[in-house]
Amino acid sequence: MTGASFVRRLILTDEQRREQIAANLAAVRERIAAAAARAGRAPGEITLVAVTKTYPASDVLHLAALGVADVGENRDQEAAPKAAETAAAGADLRWHFIGQLQRNKARSVASYAAMVHSVDSVRLATALGAAAARAAGEGRPAPLDALVQLSVDGDAERGGALALGDDPDRALLRVAEAVAASPALRLRGVMAVAPLDWAPERAFAEVARCAALIRAAHPDATVVSAGMSDDLDEAVACGATHVRIGSALLGMRPPLR
Repeated sequence: MTGASFVRRLILTDEQRREQIAANLAAVRERIAAAAARAGRAPGEITLVAVTKTYPASDVLHLAALGVADVGENRDQEAAPKAAETAAAGADLRWHFIGQLQRNKARSVASYAAMVHSVDSVRLATALGAAAARAAGEGRPAPLDALVQLSVDGDAERGGALALGDDPDRALLRVAEAVAASPALRLRGVMAVAPLDWAPERAFAEVARCAALIRAAHPDATVVSAGMSDDLDEAVACGATHVRIGSALLGMRPPLR
């Protein structure tokens, strides 16, 4: 999006912005339904997580009014105030933390998140478990749902359990065991981002393999968080249960600073 087009989005009236989001949401839901049909799956098997990073709380409230219950954020410094603002406005939302998580942010994230998608080390699992236990003591629902983030291509810069050690599968299972061992966490499955230089089908086939590996040891870990605006169709074909959609819902965002 050019600077001029981004400004035009900002100067829409509240009603116009809601209509714009409603049209985008309808198109995304149609894509999910079509992808599910091609894969022989029911659309209800796939949860839409609306990714709202860089967008205002007013857009989140529009999504909530349109029936979206699951919202994803990448950065705690943006997610925490946005979660508080929308809760104060009466929105009943499930917040998903989907970005790389630093251990010193675990306490804050555990105070509002319903699911953390990006647990990629034993140390982070331990820190998040302690934070979730503390949050539960302060009245937050427990346990906190957690996904093991896997690195499809082993690139440590993007995070992911498969970037650890010489035996990727063993590393993945070690992180899963750490999550499952915490009484304050509930292991729900895996999350991954398809590398830009991989064909989506290849990337999501590897995600499906890793998801099956974890399910073999933890049968209740059935969540597969995979697929974004550009590749949700391929992700659904490979078994994604949660797709994380941002630009297709809310438009192209300005770059993060």
